[in-house]
Amino acid sequence: MASFIHRWLNHEASGGVLLILAALIALVMANTPARAVYESLIYFPQSAAAGHASPFTLLFFINDGLMAIFFLMIGLEVKRELMEGALASRSQAAFPAIAALGGMIAPAIIYTLINWGTPANHAGWAIPTATDIAFAVGVLALLGKRVPASLKAFLLALAIIDDLGAIVIIALFYNHDVSLTALAGVAATIAALGLMNRNNVRHIGLYLLAGAVLWGCVLFSGIHATLAGVILGALIPLRLPSRPQAPAAAPRTQAYSPALVLEHYLQPWVVYLILPLFAFANAGVALHGLTPASLLSVLPAGIAAGLVLGKPLGILIFCSASIRLGLARLPDGVTFRQIAAAAVLCGIGFTMSIFIAGLAFGAAGAGPESITYAKLGILSGSVVAAILGYILLRLALPVREAVAR
Repeated sequence: MASFIHRWLNHEASGGVLLILAALIALVMANTPARAVYESLIYFPQSAAAGHASPFTLLFFINDGLMAIFFLMIGLEVKRELMEGALASRSQAAFPAIAALGGMIAPAIIYTLINWGTPANHAGWAIPTATDIAFAVGVLALLGKRVPASLKAFLLALAIIDDLGAIVIIALFYNHDVSLTALAGVAATIAALGLMNRNNVRHIGLYLLAGAVLWGCVLFSGIHATLAGVILGALIPLRLPSRPQAPAAAPRTQAYSPALVLEHYLQPWVVYLILPLFAFANAGVALHGLTPASLLSVLPAGIAAGLVLGKPLGILIFCSASIRLGLARLPDGVTFRQIAAAAVLCGIGFTMSIFIAGLAFGAAGAGPESITYAKLGILSGSVVAAILGYILLRLALPVREAVAR
């Protein structure tokens, strides 16, 4: 039994399977008599005051705390690819940035066109603009080692830039109580981290301590706290300072890289604990009272169309244009067909989309019905994008040759 568990944990797809299972369990619990148990778990602890939940619930701890660690690991991985990996050249680094821009613009346009005649829904234009990194990476992991490292790096970079764009949108259009004092703290902490990097400070603990301060400042600024993880990952040193006797020491560079050491340490915790907890806490969307006909109303239809059609359409148009204009080039070992399949996978909006939906319709006083219909569009669009993206990637990726025995 122990050997089976060990083999399963070492399998490339194990993290993706665990993530999807956690999401399915949450969805089942939220739509059965176990719903009360599910809600008591994710909203623990309840405040003693007249039925009001504490703002610092398990859901908050997972979404704003643990997910910042996930974003830290993603930031470290993308930085490595940008500096030394498949995205190291300027043309290759520009490619996911341009793709992310198209992947934000097209879904917003499609949603707005579908909901043009319903002014009450206009506030939700940004809902289909984000890519859910956790679920996209989980689906990608199901394909194991068939996925080229450069394609994974492209998807990760695109999703990071995509979510950073969503955070900027939230800050500009959905945050009305931004704290300038906290933002000043964010700027000061980033400056301190930059000085540490510039002066070749190598102690990981000092960066994590400064990262905790940064997380607190970002949280109280009114901006989504997970942004702190990305910023911290970008400012932790990857390379050692150059030395005169470099030839003999060169092979040991990676062993002493703070960024690589931290990324290696965080990876199993993120894959086998943080992401499944995240999926369980956020996938429990209650569908009571909704019918298949509900999907035909303009709000869920606009969101689903933005995710399933707008995302890949915008990404492919902008990617194709950037290549033709010489602004970027395909990552090494990746075909445009594979990019197209990955673009469909980017239509998994889920968590960030649900977060934006709450801001868009909660703040507007539209009521729980609008939020429920928005979640219906998000859920249906994300499921279709996940299944279709997986099928297209499976067809587009080369089949691994059987290992001779």
